[in-house]
Amino acid sequence: MYYCNNYPLAVVFCVVTMLCWGSWGNTQKLAGKTWRYELFYWDYVIGVVLFALVSGMTAGSFGGGEWSFVANLRQASAANLGSAFLGGIVFNAANILLAAAISIAGMSVAFPVGIGLALVLGVVVNYVGAPKGDPILLFGGVALIVMAILCNAMAYGIKASASDSAKSAKGSGKGIALSVVCGVLMAFFYRFIARTMDMDFTAAAPQSGMMTPYSAFFVFSLGIFASNFVFNAIAMRRPVTGEPITEKEYFKGGFPIHLVGVLGGLIWGLGNGISLVAAGKAGAAISYGLGQGATLVSALWGILVWREFRGAPKGAARLNLAMFVLFLVGLGMIIAAG
Repeated sequence: MYYCNNYPLAVVFCVVTMLCWGSWGNTQKLAGKTWRYELFYWDYVIGVVLFALVSGMTAGSFGGGEWSFVANLRQASAANLGSAFLGGIVFNAANILLAAAISIAGMSVAFPVGIGLALVLGVVVNYVGAPKGDPILLFGGVALIVMAILCNAMAYGIKASASDSAKSAKGSGKGIALSVVCGVLMAFFYRFIARTMDMDFTAAAPQSGMMTPYSAFFVFSLGIFASNFVFNAIAMRRPVTGEPITEKEYFKGGFPIHLVGVLGGLIWGLGNGISLVAAGKAGAAISYGLGQGATLVSALWGILVWREFRGAPKGAARLNLAMFVLFLVGLGMIIAAG
């Protein structure tokens, strides 16, 4: 089994996680030109499960022995299997709300508000569960990120208030509300996985009943897949925007459009997998907090590439600039906390 054995490498892994978690939304934006987000999301989930399985059978199985993927799954306790599976359910509920928020408000708002809030709450939850890192630097960085979230929300409010469309203004409120609920739920999923993992990879064998990052991720992905038949079915029949749709619509899509969704899941899966591997050296709070710096990456995509703030007043641009600066300094403090 491959594992991370030094802190600088763990930070590099967390930065890659940040890039992956902040970039998968581009695939939804691409598919969204012709494809509803609810239909995209089925393929996204398939991509996550595929990555978890393949990474477990490859990097998670190197060297064999009791740390290897299949052997570790066989000895995992029911409590730990259930916790990782429940984490997948919690994550999926949050992520469907995030996808809905992206479809309404765009990446440059849904991620900073939703995932930024998840970062703040998630760092607290994971630090309480496994204290690691300088608390002053860690929570000082979190405080700056809270300020960054508020700047982004105010920028979006300025943009919405400048719009002549009452429908647009109503949609902006719905987009922020969905992002906030997403953020609260998203804050808790990582702890459900992290608590199941034995982080002492130098031992001859894992603690009895405990899992490796690879086996925990796979069980977590099964929780996402199983719950999608409930959560996404509800989203399709009671959409936040547009008319209700049925599962038959999914089979009308061509191979390229399905591939875009699977690619989105693979990108997110790569980020989650290496985040869990890095957690052994960096600690769950720092690994999760840096990964959720994805808010900064996604905001850059939304503002600079997708031009989601095109035509907004200058005040919105100044607030977004303040958001970027606060996020960067806050993330720097989280890194230093390790």
